[in-house]
Amino acid sequence: MLNTLTLTEASQGLRDKKFSSVELTKACLDQIKKHNEAMNAFVLVTEDLALKQAEAADAVLAKGGAHVLAGIPMGLKDIFNTKGVRTTCCSKIIRDFVPPYNATVVDKLSDAGMVLLGKLNMDEFACGGSTEHSCFGVTKNPWDLERVAGGSSGGSAAAVAADMAYYTLGTDTGGSIRQPASLSGCVGLKVTYGRVSRSGVTAMASSWDTIGPFGKTVQDTATVLQAIAGHDGRDATTPMVDVPDYSKSLGQSVQGLKIGVPKEYFGEGTDPEVEKAVRDALKEYEKMGATIHEVSLPYTKYAIAVYYVAMPAELSANLARFDGIRFGSKPSTEADSLLDYYLKVRSEGFGDEIKRRIMIGTYVLSAGYYDAYYRKAQKVRTLIIQDFENAFKNVDVMITPVSPFPAFKIGEKKDDPLAMYLADALTIPVSCAGVPAMSVPCGFSSGTATGGKKLPIGMQIIGPQFSEDLLFKVGSAYEQVTEWHKMKPTL
Repeated sequence: MLNTLTLTEASQGLRDKKFSSVELTKACLDQIKKHNEAMNAFVLVTEDLALKQAEAADAVLAKGGAHVLAGIPMGLKDIFNTKGVRTTCCSKIIRDFVPPYNATVVDKLSDAGMVLLGKLNMDEFACGGSTEHSCFGVTKNPWDLERVAGGSSGGSAAAVAADMAYYTLGTDTGGSIRQPASLSGCVGLKVTYGRVSRSGVTAMASSWDTIGPFGKTVQDTATVLQAIAGHDGRDATTPMVDVPDYSKSLGQSVQGLKIGVPKEYFGEGTDPEVEKAVRDALKEYEKMGATIHEVSLPYTKYAIAVYYVAMPAELSANLARFDGIRFGSKPSTEADSLLDYYLKVRSEGFGDEIKRRIMIGTYVLSAGYYDAYYRKAQKVRTLIIQDFENAFKNVDVMITPVSPFPAFKIGEKKDDPLAMYLADALTIPVSCAGVPAMSVPCGFSSGTATGGKKLPIGMQIIGPQFSEDLLFKVGSAYEQVTEWHKMKPTL
């Protein structure tokens, strides 16, 4: 089936004229029609637009010289502005919003010949780790429909894992690409802060948000990053740093590579099967000539506290625009005053998790508490950044688990916010430091605790700032000697 190809295989097949973009697109649309009702990965399917774009891509491909992504069907997390195509952030408050312009990354992919299959499910305004906080309902894991696909980019991960799309885009603020990639069994890349423009992407926490790809292989994610990375005049946080040719990093030897293993990322709270899978992966690297070194990131234990002070503060400021006047739906009943109007709009439009984070954020930014909470959190964040800088003086990359456990059951943690927040304990420190990290499949659970259903496990490869090329080198080397990335769920 054409939809089971990797992005790289599909792109080569188009150039060899083995099939057309229209055929690829129809194969993906068929897969969506078969399985999306059960999985709920797509919240909007743009079938007519996709077929029109595929026809246009075929015309360009026939002439030769087309971009490597031309004609490749893909999906976007429902947080990216798409001109003329509904963008909701999976929130009732903007459920009918149609943007008047594209996000920068959407423009870049359009220029490359993008075929947009539709918009993908997510936690409301990207707040959550399970895609259970979506006004469209939860996305289900393709490996076990009783379990979550992760979050907040759960739909983006599930769509790739289920062969509904060749690649997708998501956002990662505290783990929202890496965690669902690990739980759903695909590759997911969190880039260095500022590596990819955030212009036209609804902001959650502006000093943390990053944009990145999901793919079936490391090579696929490298190809997508090549197209979307770089400085953007509409985003002042994108530095003037050259974008290397990421393809040159693929397939290189890791002989002599120094891999750090942070001791704080293993042990209490980490599922033994997850730890075993990651340590087995480290043994593979040793066979390839890499050396393993224990390192320490002592401020890791403060990362969750830092994140859940600083992130809600920025979120509350960013969501203030959704007031039913500038943005957002009108209240269902007449308001008695302006204050009453705001109360009605936000109480009806925002979900419980958003309300919770707005209240926390507003509190820590309020007079008398700013210094005690937000400023203090920013100081500790600096110490976490220094932790990573010190570790990278002695090692080239670090490898850790992504999630402390495989995918959990739908509803298992929804009513326990603290338990949900702890699910990001191994991804948030990386976000604090603003460095890149990639989730790569490295094994499966035994299935003994899940009724025989084996669940994907991912390892997290972490590098210094702007070292995405190094992550691709390390990740692709592992894929060359293992088969985990080729495993498919039985739908």
